[in-house]
Amino acid sequence: MDALKKEKVYTIEDIFALPDGERAELVDGKIYYMATPSWTHQRISGYLHNVIYNYIKNNDGKCEVIAAPFAVFLYNDNINYFEPDISVICDLSKLDEKGCHGAPDWIIEIVSPSSRQMDYLTKLLRYQTAGVREYWIVDPQKERVTVYLFEKENVEEYMFGDEIPVGIYEGFSIKIE
Repeated sequence: MDALKKEKVYTIEDIFALPDGERAELVDGKIYYMATPSWTHQRISGYLHNVIYNYIKNNDGKCEVIAAPFAVFLYNDNINYFEPDISVICDLSKLDEKGCHGAPDWIIEIVSPSSRQMDYLTKLLRYQTAGVREYWIVDPQKERVTVYLFEKENVEEYMFGDEIPVGIYEGFSIKIE
């Protein structure tokens, strides 16, 4: 009987070696290629980025909001690499020209048909264990937003059109139409 074929473990170097324009994420040494985002995805991403950016700016906030593509190195290893749709980082010492080293405070992922399992399962677990404080899964197909407040061990669901309170900012809410 032949020995089981060992699966190749990819590293961040493999991600950086991808051809220009090709995007992927790396989870425990396995590459997950990313589809080009749809118009709806980009519209929601741009809207959320603008609303969050304006809130931070108008309230003299010290956090940064950054839209994909932007590297997030959740762990101090070379086999995990994420590109959340939106990252809010309040500890600016985590930021350098390569990306965010450590967990952002708040991550938003916008679900596409090809990312559903990754966003709802794989990333949920990784973000929670890495120390992300708040994780939103925006699902345009279901017109639903699932909000995980990991510090409070709380999960809430909202529909598009609802005022969605932001856990890391008291008194701030966002309505996705």
